[in-house]
Amino acid sequence: MMFEDWKEKNIGNISKSLLWEYDITNFDWENMKTVVMQRVIERGWMNDFYAAIKLYGGIDNVREIIKDIPVLSAKDMNFVCTIFDLKKEELKCYTRKQLRDQLLNS
Repeated sequence: MMFEDWKEKNIGNISKSLLWEYDITNFDWENMKTVVMQRVIERGWMNDFYAAIKLYGGIDNVREIIKDIPVLSAKDMNFVCTIFDLKKEELKCYTRKQLRDQLLNS
């Protein structure tokens, strides 16, 4: 699986440019974890993924954060499902989209 070597990587921090509109000096990384992961997924580099996995304590924790992201594109949903061995039905962004589509088609 991709990123399983995260413990051996000597990676820095998540790119500040991904969170350009926030004051990083006072940023609450824990409370903003879904925003951080969404930005890493949408615009991050490999180093950002490794940094996020290290920051949030491993791949299993990152999977749980990803499941809680409210909005991702179809392309990004497919990517995280493939890379992190998730099912679309486990993603809040997918179930929200399904519900919205049902309401619009009713």
